[in-house]
Amino acid sequence: MESQEKIKEKLLIEEEVVKQNEIVLFNDDVNTFDHVIDTLIYACDHTPEQAEQCSIIVHYKGKCTVKTGPYDDLEPRCSKLLQAGLSAEIV
Repeated sequence: MESQEKIKEKLLIEEEVVKQNEIVLFNDDVNTFDHVIDTLIYACDHTPEQAEQCSIIVHYKGKCTVKTGPYDDLEPRCSKLLQAGLSAEIV
């Protein structure tokens, strides 16, 4: 009986891990830091500090995960980023 409970618990943990998706924001040569920061605050509910840090990471590294969660939560957020002219995708 104990081994069945362990197997069920392991499956539940694996399912939770699989259900998490990410919005990845990509660097471009068009948008200003201020526009990216304002958009991250609006679309992803970032604090100004979070948004600024993400914009710096995107600038220097080329991309940054800006939000993690279930797909249903991320899809409208990613759409807002795209509508604002940013380059992003859900992975």
